[in-house]
Amino acid sequence: MLEEKIEGAHLITKIRKRDGRVVDFNANKITEAIWKAAQSVGGKDRSIAEKLTKEVVRRINEKFAGKIPTVEDVQDIVEKVLVENGHYKTAKAYILYREQHRQLREVKNLLLDVGNIVDSYIAQEDWRIRENANATWSFSGLLWHVTGTVMAYYALNLVHPKEIAKAHTEGDFHLHNLSMSLAGYCAGWSLRQLLHEGFNGVPGKVESSPPKHLRSALGQMVNFIGTLQNEWAGAQAFSSFDTYLAPFVRVDRLNYTEVKQAIQEFVFGINISSRWGGQTPFSNITLDWVVPEDLKDEHVTIGGKITNDVYGDFQDEMDMINKAFMEVMLEGDAKGRVFTFPIPTYNITKDFDW
Repeated sequence: MLEEKIEGAHLITKIRKRDGRVVDFNANKITEAIWKAAQSVGGKDRSIAEKLTKEVVRRINEKFAGKIPTVEDVQDIVEKVLVENGHYKTAKAYILYREQHRQLREVKNLLLDVGNIVDSYIAQEDWRIRENANATWSFSGLLWHVTGTVMAYYALNLVHPKEIAKAHTEGDFHLHNLSMSLAGYCAGWSLRQLLHEGFNGVPGKVESSPPKHLRSALGQMVNFIGTLQNEWAGAQAFSSFDTYLAPFVRVDRLNYTEVKQAIQEFVFGINISSRWGGQTPFSNITLDWVVPEDLKDEHVTIGGKITNDVYGDFQDEMDMINKAFMEVMLEGDAKGRVFTFPIPTYNITKDFDW
């Protein structure tokens, strides 16, 4: 036995395992681990592993006299001894072996915890259920909770640096929305391009031609945001909402009541739970209020075709859209509840009539 060869230097008798249990310390396990790492890189002499183990045990006794070291403490010393004695290839193999086993333990723990993940959601005991106020408790929410837990594990252990993962795990700070770490955060999209091209471009999916009417344009915006939201963590935005849509009001010869009805359909459509986890798409629209200088002389696009009209000629229609939008948002839904989306942003210039 290796312990007998250490000639009384072996003072440590216990070691604390990762699950907290205290068991007998066995130096032979250190030898076996070093020997396996050495063999994986061509090592032939087991006696070297035994010699290195003696040095490891000596340092353990020196550092943890009267204490109980953990498995991680011992492995850290093994790595240091291997490097300091010039066994770089063996050290690299040992470190890799250690990391692979750590990942296997994490995966095993995750698999064993699936039942608890599902049960905690159903019982609404997990704080993460309430982390997103936009999500609802539902079967689709359960599916997202389970898959999100897996993605959060992946991001924390395989994407973020170990220092960041450790700080999050120990509560030094909180990484919000870990389950969406592989996705981009927010995105702004060109409403002008959508009106020029229509909603298309994905092989095998239904495609729409450029819209010719206000309701068609608004419907494509709802579909666009609902679809793209599934690929992003945060808000999806369109700019110059009122500027680009104003010409459709005149082309369709709509009165104010009809414009308001179309805007109401848009707002209700944008608040439908079409996002993963039973969520409403996080959306934002920017309204110009008055035609921006850079768009005043730009020719209007209707049905994908450029017309002779310019956006600067449609201020009256913009006013109708803005009034209708604000009234719809203020009125709320059938129960008078305020609409969460879209979040409006207004471009206010210095000449705004307060």
